[in-house]
Amino acid sequence: MTLSARLRSSVSTLARGALGVAGGLALFVAIAGVPGDALAQAAPVQTAPAAAAPIQGEGPALWVIKDADSTLYLFGSVHVLRPTTGWASPRVEAAFDSASDIWFEISNPDDQAAVMPLIQQHGLSPETPLSSRLKPEENVELEAAAQAMGASAAQLQPMKPWLAALSLSVAPLVKAGYDPKSGVELVLKARAEAAGKPIHGFETIDKQIGILAGLPEDVQMAFLRETLKDYENAVTLLDTMVEAWAKGDVGTLDRVMVEEMKEASPALYQALLVDRNTDWADQIQTLLEGSGTAFIAVGAGHLTGDESVQAILQQRGVTVEAAN
Repeated sequence: MTLSARLRSSVSTLARGALGVAGGLALFVAIAGVPGDALAQAAPVQTAPAAAAPIQGEGPALWVIKDADSTLYLFGSVHVLRPTTGWASPRVEAAFDSASDIWFEISNPDDQAAVMPLIQQHGLSPETPLSSRLKPEENVELEAAAQAMGASAAQLQPMKPWLAALSLSVAPLVKAGYDPKSGVELVLKARAEAAGKPIHGFETIDKQIGILAGLPEDVQMAFLRETLKDYENAVTLLDTMVEAWAKGDVGTLDRVMVEEMKEASPALYQALLVDRNTDWADQIQTLLEGSGTAFIAVGAGHLTGDESVQAILQQRGVTVEAAN
């Protein structure tokens, strides 16, 4: 594969992460809940979670880790869903209800008040507007894409390329009926709060923003350019992923979410998946040293492949089994 092809492929894979699946960044929930003009002005917007629809069929995969005094459930999430997508299977419901503590990638995925100062710090560069980074024909594409998300190119001008690309990924999904309020995290977070279950995060919003903001300039620009070209195809891509996820087809998820990233961009694969999976495996092992039952929901991309959270744990001698 040529360098150019690798870059295109790796950026396309990053775009899947921006859709909240492949990279598994729960940050997408916060970004998706904010209109483009609010992002440009860094103003908070509040959202309310929806209820989960019942499954049609067996439902998404669920794993369990047990020792003498601990039970930990692992559930792969999708951060934005259509309200009609069913995923609340009886086994997921029972596992969640049995847990005393709930773990997500970040504990506050819906907290725009927390994310906005970070966007101001790491996502805006008004001294270098997007138009100065793009070719004339690309600025035309930017205007069209911005209008599709209910904004204008002028409102996106202060954004750094990674934030503009991530924001532009939202528009076609919302138009197609995808909604962060129907995503796994916000639904489960609302249920946990109603039940008085403590909520924890493996990471912080700061860290997740840092992953994207720390990308080299050329990768950020390639990410933006690919988004401008292909943002209208985002719905088809996410539909494929959600269909596989909703019926527990882990093999398909591995192929479309993980393997392409691993082949096309080893560095991106390492940063977005492997390093974070390793960190989370460390934290899970610490949880196992205690006692009780916990329900863990992280992006589905982290629970597929030969360097998934489960695979890393199993390499360390921790038994991870499919939950029935």
